[in-house]
Amino acid sequence: MTDPLLRVEHLRTYFHSPAGIARAVDDVSFSIGRGETVGVVGESGCGKSVTALSLLRLIQAPGRIEAGSHIWFEGRDLLTLGAEDIRQVRGNRIAMIFQEPMTALNPVFTVGDQIAEVARVHDGASRKAAWERAVEMLALVGIPSPRERASNYPHQMSGGMRQRVLIAMALVMNPALLIADEPTTALDVTIQAQILELLAKVQQAFGTAILLITHDLGVVAETASRVVVMYGGQVVEEAPVRTLFADPGHPYTKGLMQAMPRVGMDRERLTTIPGSVPPPTAWPTGCRFRDRCGFAWPRCEAEAPALVPISAGHAARCHLAEVDRPPVAAPANAARST
Repeated sequence: MTDPLLRVEHLRTYFHSPAGIARAVDDVSFSIGRGETVGVVGESGCGKSVTALSLLRLIQAPGRIEAGSHIWFEGRDLLTLGAEDIRQVRGNRIAMIFQEPMTALNPVFTVGDQIAEVARVHDGASRKAAWERAVEMLALVGIPSPRERASNYPHQMSGGMRQRVLIAMALVMNPALLIADEPTTALDVTIQAQILELLAKVQQAFGTAILLITHDLGVVAETASRVVVMYGGQVVEEAPVRTLFADPGHPYTKGLMQAMPRVGMDRERLTTIPGSVPPPTAWPTGCRFRDRCGFAWPRCEAEAPALVPISAGHAARCHLAEVDRPPVAAPANAARST
């Protein structure tokens, strides 16, 4: 087997404040192969976006990546690189699409100037060559009349077009890894489908690996080959996408799936996961999901579960996933119906 493009080992990103230590990302490990799409799913507050920002070392005080963390990318540990070296990785070898294009784009510069800046900084292109590259990238992502649109400001474009501009900007240097943080948030269903189709075409054309961060399991089902489920700053399940949907191994994953609306489904029967994600300054002892889990038992409070292998490529952080333990006969705290 070839080495993965990205290998994250024991990543811990904590935020230190007078109110306590917020363990936003707490011992997270996963990998991404070359040309692979890996989905990271979970509710808001589970650590998905902080994980993405940590990969590019964009965490600012009072946050910091703790000692013992490793982010291996193309054979180098990104956490050991100097400031200039990591700048050469950002936007060049690893690019990121942020979830809100209106805030990610600078309102006082044209979209063409902002895309061209990437080519000038990372490739040393002349102003004219960089501008032509920007027009080329706008055409690549399907924006009509790209030469004219390059002179537009962000507010002159729709939300879907601004998202395409961000994708164009991310692809200027043909990165090996593209991090897409909620790339379809706040877009209508038709535009969402177009953006996902565009990402798939980009991957097929350039062999780009994609880390897709989302709360939408439907998006993951359409695009990813492997899924990482996060809760409480930890990976609670990891599996090939087909395996995850056919046989989820963690109660949290099952809850997320039961909360997905389906065509023809009676709205009154849509279930929810009771409670909410606790603050990262006060994760529960033992299993961090136990207060919301319908299958919690005394061991869940007394002992933190390990990430237990279930089958090839499939693991879950749950005591019930251990083969030497009998399943619980009935839930002690069944999920409520809306």
